Amino acid sequence: MDALDRKILTELQLDGRLTVTELAARVKLSVSPCHRRLRDLEREGAIRGYRAVVDPAAVGLNFEALVFATLRWEDSDTVTAFEEAVATVPHVLQAQRLFGEPDYLLRVATADLTAFQQLYDQQLARLPGVQRLTSTLVMKHVVDNRPLPEQPGVTGPSG
Repeated sequence: MDALDRKILTELQLDGRLTVTELAARVKLSVSPCHRRLRDLEREGAIRGYRAVVDPAAVGLNFEALVFATLRWEDSDTVTAFEEAVATVPHVLQAQRLFGEPDYLLRVATADLTAFQQLYDQQLARLPGVQRLTSTLVMKHVVDNRPLPEQPGVTGPSG
């Protein structure tokens, strides 16, 4: 992947609805080579798909919590059962396995506190292998849906 491929990815993360012609103009490439690079990025898996980013509040999901899950055991059967079960819970927007304690971080969105409590009691607490759940409420999104950086590595104001 070269700098031009990274520029294509950056532009698509900013606006996934760009036509190939618009994309080519933004990255200063003719349409045919831009289209070829785009298809290569899709085929190689660098672009996993296209979707709309929906505002949760606009669809009635005004309450967000981060739920930390610790499993009783970390054998492969327990981990597999937990991961398969959590993947079926629609209100779990993200689930990440972590090193150390806790074992998982779940990002959950519901309509309100009552809906979260019901989800917590009826589904999350009943997930296979769960020993302990700890929650914290999201007050505000400071950085959300940021595009990946063009260049790998750490850069910033201090260099």
